[in-house]
Amino acid sequence: MIFGSFERMVAFRYLRARRREGFISVIAGFSLAGIGLGVATLIVVMAVMNGFRHELLSRILGINGHVGVYAADGALTGYESLAQRIRNLTGVTMAIPTVEGQVFATSPAGGTGAMVRGVAPEDLLARPIFSAHWRGDPAAFSGDDAVVLGSRLAEKLGVTIGDTVSIISPKGNATAFGTVPRMRGYRVVGTFNVGMFEYDSAFIFMPLAAAQTYFRLPGAVSQIEVFLDDPDRVPALRGDLFQITGGQARIYDWQQSNANFFNAVQVERNVMFLILTLIILVAAFNIISSLIMLVKDKGRDIAILRTMGATRGMIMRIFFLSGASVGVAGTLFGTLLGVWFATHIEQIRQFIQSIIGRDLFAAEIYFLTQLPARVEPGEVATVVAMALGLSFAATIYPSWRAARLDPVEALRYE
Repeated sequence: MIFGSFERMVAFRYLRARRREGFISVIAGFSLAGIGLGVATLIVVMAVMNGFRHELLSRILGINGHVGVYAADGALTGYESLAQRIRNLTGVTMAIPTVEGQVFATSPAGGTGAMVRGVAPEDLLARPIFSAHWRGDPAAFSGDDAVVLGSRLAEKLGVTIGDTVSIISPKGNATAFGTVPRMRGYRVVGTFNVGMFEYDSAFIFMPLAAAQTYFRLPGAVSQIEVFLDDPDRVPALRGDLFQITGGQARIYDWQQSNANFFNAVQVERNVMFLILTLIILVAAFNIISSLIMLVKDKGRDIAILRTMGATRGMIMRIFFLSGASVGVAGTLFGTLLGVWFATHIEQIRQFIQSIIGRDLFAAEIYFLTQLPARVEPGEVATVVAMALGLSFAATIYPSWRAARLDPVEALRYE
């Protein structure tokens, strides 16, 4: 073993608090707590950032296609054959013709802006994010007067399944008195709750044929949403889509649509990692200070050990082990605390909210209805390695000073 039994015995004896060295032990305890809390905080924050990105990505890509094929003039004709050719491409799981338009939705309880998407009922129900969060009879989603609302939009309009909601299009009918907005009532046959505020509060789905009639796109669609088995394969697919469409369509993928958003999340994640690393660094400096004080306090003991035959290497290993033990114990404590906290963060949030009576995670601000956390083993290992590395590095200088102590000078005035 690297450390002998004598070195371990002396090192751990120095770590135990006695009345004369109580203050040094207090500093070592604060160092241990500082490293533990720093590691735990870093693990929790990284887990929340990972969960936030993963949940947003899964929900955004569960509702929106990985690639959108848009007509250059706003109306994509011959979409059925084009969608079939796209489905035959390698890696494509679905190609869904879609009609999309902005409207104003009203009810006796009020009104709000909304986004209408017309898709074939079988295509909508084929998406797991909708089939798993659907409320109502899926078979009723058919005909020319059926719509499905986001749950929060339904609450905002004060409607439930079976009620009627009026949809007003800003692109109205031209008359002798000017443009009159088109307005029609639709039956609410279902609601959905995908857990993302932006979509639950603003989206309305209707059958494709009904949307084509309402938005005056007979035999045409606004776009074809393409879903892949791997979102990262988008760059390789763009060339194939360009050839299929003959360059007559615009191709817009999820990375272009959400580039600023996900780049901001990544930058914030990196900055938080850097800032929280400073907590561990401060705790490592506490280890340095406590060890230097311990070396000065144990000067006579070091001199006696040297005169009894202890080598400089043994002295250095004794104090290295004393400081490293604090770092290892603090890292272990912080890792366990951080992983436990991250895996139970939603329950902890609910408990704190029940005590203080305030919402700590507003869906309107964070776009999600639950606080997400995703613990990545690789990141946890990185945090642990960094904490141990800083802890070990902090013990090198004090240990070297202890090994360089001259026994004659230390015992001259004893």
